[in-house]
Amino acid sequence: MVDVPVDQLTGVVDGVRTRARGQLLDAALELFGVYGYARTSEQDLCEMAGVPEEVLWDEFGSREALLMALHNQITTSGLRAAEIALLSEGMDDCPLEQRFRRLFDAYVSAVTRDLREARVTFVEVLGVSPAVDAHCKRWRDLWTDFLTGEAERAAVRGEVEERDHRVVVMVMVGTVHELMAHHARRPRRARPDEVSEELTKLGLAMLGVEMVG
Repeated sequence: MVDVPVDQLTGVVDGVRTRARGQLLDAALELFGVYGYARTSEQDLCEMAGVPEEVLWDEFGSREALLMALHNQITTSGLRAAEIALLSEGMDDCPLEQRFRRLFDAYVSAVTRDLREARVTFVEVLGVSPAVDAHCKRWRDLWTDFLTGEAERAAVRGEVEERDHRVVVMVMVGTVHELMAHHARRPRRARPDEVSEELTKLGLAMLGVEMVG
């Protein structure tokens, strides 16, 4: 009998688990994003992923937790795209309108390039359960922190009034999600540049800035 090192066995097991998780996330994207969360069963997910149902329970715990994991994956890509845009060359010298437009261009492109992802992120997570609602609220709070920081930097530059912008930004974040859900449901999908322009106008208006571009 050949002895196999424990760390090698652990690596093999971890690789199998990683592949299984990826297969389940891919299956969830296809089924939730095309047919909807409510119409997708655990059996549907596992059949498409090619894994036993026990793997779903072991890796995610529930179909609901799989939905939240998929939402995390998509929404993280949107936040990272926005962060990269804000750190891009010349961003510090841009007027507020251009910064907002570049930020929303990056965000909208990241979360709508795959229409299944847009549906999962802005439609399929709505009204599922208190746990999913709480999960989405944590993401809205994170976006509120992120955009409040941008509003405060704009105030330092003299582009907006110096005041507590958090409440306004909270409303803006909720409205952004409602608009994205609206666009995700429409039979004729708006182009990403149309959506980001709409979001830019909204953001500036809520901060009391007139769009000139």
